[in-house]
Amino acid sequence: MKRKFFLFSAIILAISVLLSFLPQTQEAITICKAATNNAAVVTGLEGFLGGMELPFLGIALIFSFLTANRLKGGRFGAGMQLMAWGFLVMAIGHLHMQVDHFYGFNLFNTLFGAVGGQIAWFLALMVTWGLSGFGFYKIYHASKV
Repeated sequence: MKRKFFLFSAIILAISVLLSFLPQTQEAITICKAATNNAAVVTGLEGFLGGMELPFLGIALIFSFLTANRLKGGRFGAGMQLMAWGFLVMAIGHLHMQVDHFYGFNLFNTLFGAVGGQIAWFLALMVTWGLSGFGFYKIYHASKV
């Protein structure tokens, strides 16, 4: 079981690194700018680091749920489960940020308008922090006993 997840994580990381080194032609940049109403297309080290964030976050997310499932409930398991769900909301938020950063498309603003998009973003942050904080609190409380 451990080998499968290590292999899966290594493959995701390797593919991400290889894809980040693909050359971006001027034609591809022009197509991206045209598709995003001339939004800035991110290249170079900033693009590489932004692209590398998501695979590492995905690996951390996978292992947070694996750890929560391994603990099988109880006080520590319940806390870890809350943290894992908080990390999932955070991962979706980071994916949203990268899409906005790379392509200039903000889903919250598209769905809810400018003000509603900001409120939705704030609520997503509160859910992430709330789940993670409450999970840490449950683990802290369980460790004191």
